[in-house]
Amino acid sequence: MGAEITNSENGVVAIKVTGKLAEAELAAVQQRVAEIIRVKGKIRILVQTESFEGWDRGKWDDFSMQEKNDVYIEKMAIVGDKQWQDLALIFTAKGLRPFPIEYFAPGELAKARAWLASH
Repeated sequence: MGAEITNSENGVVAIKVTGKLAEAELAAVQQRVAEIIRVKGKIRILVQTESFEGWDRGKWDDFSMQEKNDVYIEKMAIVGDKQWQDLALIFTAKGLRPFPIEYFAPGELAKARAWLASH
C-alpha cells in the first residue's frame, strides 16, 4: 500500500503505486522526485499501479511540487487498470500541466516506455 520510487535511470523516474494512496505517501514520493530533479534536471515519469484501490480521503490541495517542478517534467505515462483511467487523468491534471500525460493498460508497459522515450 502506498507509493514508492522503484527506479530512476536514463531520465525516467519509475513510481509504483499499490493499494489505496494516502496524501502523505504521495507527498513523500513527490519530495523524492524533487530531489532527483535537483540532481538530474529534466525527467520523465512512469507511474505503474498494482492492485490500486483509489485515493484516501484528504484535502489533496498541496500543489507546491507541481508549481516548482512541472517545468522539469517532460512527460508522464500512467500504467493501470482501465477502470481508473478517467480519475487518474483528472487527478494528475492532464491538459492543465505543461507536459503530456498518457494512460496505458497493464499489458502496455512496453508501449508506455516507448512513448516516454519518444520525442
